[in-house]
Amino acid sequence: MNIAQAKNIPLAGYLQSIGITPCKKQGNNLWYYSPFRKETEASFKVNLVRNQWFDFGMGKGGNMLDFVMEQQGIEDISHALQILSGKVARISPANSFSFRRQENLSAYEEIRIQSLENPLLIQYLKERKIHISFAGQLCKEVHFRFKDKPYFAIGFKNNMEGYELRNKYFQGTLSPKGITTIKQGNDSCCIFEGFMDYLSYLTLKQKHNPKNTDIEKQDYIILNSVSNTLKGIDIISGYKEKYCYLDNDKAGVSAYEEIRNKCGLNVSDRSVHYRGYKDLNDYLVGKKQVQEKRQNWRMKR
Repeated sequence: MNIAQAKNIPLAGYLQSIGITPCKKQGNNLWYYSPFRKETEASFKVNLVRNQWFDFGMGKGGNMLDFVMEQQGIEDISHALQILSGKVARISPANSFSFRRQENLSAYEEIRIQSLENPLLIQYLKERKIHISFAGQLCKEVHFRFKDKPYFAIGFKNNMEGYELRNKYFQGTLSPKGITTIKQGNDSCCIFEGFMDYLSYLTLKQKHNPKNTDIEKQDYIILNSVSNTLKGIDIISGYKEKYCYLDNDKAGVSAYEEIRNKCGLNVSDRSVHYRGYKDLNDYLVGKKQVQEKRQNWRMKR
């Protein structure tokens, strides 16, 4: 098998052959739960006409070979060709696939939202070094049943009246999914990928200067997933100064570049203050991506 032949293999058929089935079809696009992580809303798209994929959570995509190399964690095209050669006989036509049910708000039952007070959730926040008073002000405790089993999680409300859900073992969304804006009448804003990063920022500000945190001097935009970046562009563009506290990974870099390209001047990448850490919460906790001397981070904003 050569590269051209590999690129012509139907992506949808290949995914079906390895047990990955779509949630829904929209026009020429099939939507899947991402094969690269656990999620409750489909963010992985396959275009049937172009025979290409794109993962909105990662901010990257490509052809069949790109997918195999990403999934297998390899960089050698010849290795990817070898993998595909062993599977091609079992790949179904692109128009032959089954669907899995998308798990969203309708799948959750007996939803109850209350003040954040569960000891296990409080303990989880403490493990993440989050200042409990900030979490109490900004988050809720969400109880629900899913597939006849009870669950509870920290809930962070978005602008669409949905909730981002998080506990020690689970991360998901109580639909609809959207961004969260906290407006305080300022001409500058801080942008975060998730609410744990936002809470980490507030905690670091309080830790750095307990008597004068200055947290009221900026507005805040929490994307609640880099797949929501486009939804926030119009709002972000309205600020004179934009400070991005995004993750130190490919998806975070891609989101920053998209904001910088579409929002013009005065977009600042603040992730340089926590290089070597995946995100702001990992910096707060001290969980490094690589072994290096911890930076002395002086937060200016």
